[in-house]
Amino acid sequence: MPHAAPALTHYVKALWDAEAEVWRSESDIPGLVIEADTLNAFDGLMMTLAPEMLAENCGVHGATVPFDFQVFERREVAVA
Repeated sequence: MPHAAPALTHYVKALWDAEAEVWRSESDIPGLVIEADTLNAFDGLMMTLAPEMLAENCGVHGATVPFDFQVFERREVAVA
């Protein structure tokens, strides 16, 4: 069973890049870089890669680590 990690909370943001037409990541987890065509694909990669990067780059093992996940997409609407 995983142990509780220190109280530090990390963050991951999914940002829509309209020019490249991909979701890209912004995060304070060292080494976590994600690009995906869909938000669902982004989520899957995040849940796989975040624990790997926390283990490899932060030395976290056998712990549950909280992180805030935010999605940001700028939209435009035509106003008559």
